[in-house]
Order: sequence, then C-alpha cells, then structure tokens
Amino acid sequence: MNTHDRFRFLSIGGGMVWLAVFGLLPGLLMLGTSFLARHEAELIEVRFSLEGYRTIIDPIFLKILGNSLYLAVGTTLICLLAAYPFAYALARMGNRCKRVLLMLVMIPFWTNSLVRTYALVFMLKTKGVISALLVWLGVTPRPVSFMYTEAAVFIGLTYTLLPFMILPLYTAIEKMDGKLVEAARDLGAGSWRTFFHVTLPLTMPGIVAGCMMVFLPALGMFFVPDMLGGGKHLLVGNFIKNQFLVARDWPAGAAAGVVLTLLMLALMYMQGISRGRAGKKRGARP
Repeated sequence: MNTHDRFRFLSIGGGMVWLAVFGLLPGLLMLGTSFLARHEAELIEVRFSLEGYRTIIDPIFLKILGNSLYLAVGTTLICLLAAYPFAYALARMGNRCKRVLLMLVMIPFWTNSLVRTYALVFMLKTKGVISALLVWLGVTPRPVSFMYTEAAVFIGLTYTLLPFMILPLYTAIEKMDGKLVEAARDLGAGSWRTFFHVTLPLTMPGIVAGCMMVFLPALGMFFVPDMLGGGKHLLVGNFIKNQFLVARDWPAGAAAGVVLTLLMLALMYMQGISRGRAGKKRGARP
C-alpha cells in the first residue's frame, strides 16, 4: 500500500469510524431506549415496552407536534421569501461584492447560536433597540416589549436559520443556465412568466434543500422558544429535553426522537426524489 492509498484509507476510514461512533451508535441507543420501560430510580428498565410510544400519542404531545410544525413551516416560508431575492441578487453581483456579502452571511456560523439568541433579547425587550426606535419614530407613545410572544419566536428562528436557506439557494441560482432565461425573454415571455416557468423550476433543488435545512432544525431548536417565547410556545425539541431532564421519562423522550428522525428521513427521501427528477429533466434537455 503506497502513501496515497494509506492517506485515502485513513481519511475515509476515520470518517466512517467517527460517523459510526457519534452518529449511528447514539441513534441505535435512542431507538433501543424507545422500546424499553421507564424506571423511577434507574431511568430505564431493560424490558420490552411500548410505553414510550403510548406516551407520545397523548393529545399533549400531538398538540406540541402541531405547534412545532406550525412554527417550523412558518419559519421556513419566511426564510424562503427573505432569502430568495437576496440569493438571486447575490448570484448576479460582481465578485468583489459577492465575496463581502457571502462572508457576512457566514459570519453567524462563527459564533454560538445561543449567544446570538441572547443578543436578540437586547433587541426585543421593553428597553431594547426596536422599542426605542419605535418610540423615537412616534409609532408608539411608550416602550413596548416583544419578548415572550409568538412573533419573538419567529424572529429568533428566522434570524438563526436564514443562512441555511441563503447558501443552497445561492448555489442553485449561480449554477442556473442564464441562456435559458434570455431565450424565454427573446421568445416574448414577461418577467413573471420567465420566473415561474424557467427560473423557479431550475432553482427548485436549491429551494428543496434550503427548506429542509431550515425546517428540520426549526423543529428541535428548543432554546429559542425557551428564551424568546418564555416557554409558552413549545417545540418537539422542548418536549424531548423535558422528558430527559425534567420528567426523567427516557423511553418517551427517545420515542419522540425516533419520530423526529423518521420525519427527517422522509424529507431527505423527498429531496432525493426532487433532485432525481431535476437531473432527469437536465439530462433530457437537448
């Protein structure tokens, strides 16, 4: 085995070992725990039981799941509507401006999302920046607080997850063949018709990837509703955290984690289908 083969073996093998130990093994432990019984003293009892799954069929969990889907879908739509025009303009800019704006998009990745959420508290509280600005503009006669509201949760989730929507959209738009847009315009299509019949279908893989990268984390990002929503708007992530740390019902927490994982796999499967169809269309194009 020469040096190149050893390097390739170590690189691929190391990555596979890392994924097996820190990805696959915890997933299998979670799956196994979801089929065990709860024990008051030792947390779990090694006995097959569906008690955890019966717990999450409870109307309380279904209500939390419905609220989670509402917040996650709302956040995904807000991110998509905000990110698409920005990503489109970014892809059409000169290289100098593009590098600066891409760096600004990626700067949030350099800081912890928990720290950035604390920064939002200073923006949304009664004596925060937004309240002071509204009073200064005369919109409201007295300071107002946006904390512990549904709007604050949406703002926090959107602020945290917006870069995950911008980057795949930017990649899809930049790879788009501009000649097809020019051809549509030359054939008499207006701006809106060109967008809906050419640009939007060609950038659909980026839209699907961005929606998945925003929707899935939004379901489990429990610290944002805790800090900005005051715990009044629970996500599935809050339910899982509470089951493990407060109620100490590990099988129920693991069962909710399994449901969340299955949802993630279903969305990844749908993304794979979308990419496959887009690839077939590109392959069929003369």
